[in-house]
Amino acid sequence: MPAALAPVLAATAVDTGVFVVAAAVILSGAVGVVTGRNPVHCALSLVLTLFGVAVLFVAQDAQFLAAVQVIVYAGAIVVLFLFVIMLIGVDREEDVRAEPLRGQRPAAIAVGVLGLAELLGLA
Repeated sequence: MPAALAPVLAATAVDTGVFVVAAAVILSGAVGVVTGRNPVHCALSLVLTLFGVAVLFVAQDAQFLAAVQVIVYAGAIVVLFLFVIMLIGVDREEDVRAEPLRGQRPAAIAVGVLGLAELLGLA
């Protein structure tokens, strides 16, 4: 390995580590948004996801985009979401066992499988 490439490879390893950690944070936040039962917790998971995206912006030397991400999205938009959630009220329980449309889940699974097949080039 040439000596001139040593700093580049070291920086690449650090960048890879930052990317892996940020990607894990983004994925965990996204899973929290989708699977959370409490809407307030879902909104806070969205904040976690948006901060992870801001870290990726900083890793790409786009500090302005990271600042806009934190101020506009993680700040203003999520505060608006929380305001609406609190305004409509989250204290009432909904019957999650009642399915509003018959056959909705099998149709969603079929669309998902077809979409995956299309992405993989099998369809």
